[in-house]
Amino acid sequence: MKAATAKELRDELKDKTAVELREIVLRLSRFKKENKELLSYLLFEAHHEDDYIATIKSHIDRQMLEINTANGYYAKKGIRRLLKETKKFIRYSGNKETEVALLIHYCRSLQETHPSLMSNRIIKDIVKRQIVLIKVRISTLHADLQYDYERELNDIDY
Repeated sequence: MKAATAKELRDELKDKTAVELREIVLRLSRFKKENKELLSYLLFEAHHEDDYIATIKSHIDRQMLEINTANGYYAKKGIRRLLKETKKFIRYSGNKETEVALLIHYCRSLQETHPSLMSNRIIKDIVKRQIVLIKVRISTLHADLQYDYERELNDIDY
């Protein structure tokens, strides 16, 4: 089965009634966890972006404490898994400010929670790549926000 393009889907959805659209969305939410999470974000949290950011930051902090640091391999694997999860939450929002705030928090949390891991070359490279990405995203924001986020970014050692 070939997937339809975004334009074809958009055109087809124009012809659907509200009841039909509701049924389509509910059916879509049954298939993948990510679909359900995105739908939950759009319905319940999109209007309260600050609360969403705070929730994700606390989730990052909790998960950061659960990373197994006894073995370098497991530590790297846990850090990558948490970064992947953080990026998933960023994709749900689609907001550049949210992306910058969450990535800065991720890097700072990693540095504060596990400073001994920062000597590992692979983990340092992960942080450096995120810092580069953060700098690119900061450059697209409003000047006042750029200044605030640049100050936060300068507090992270890398």
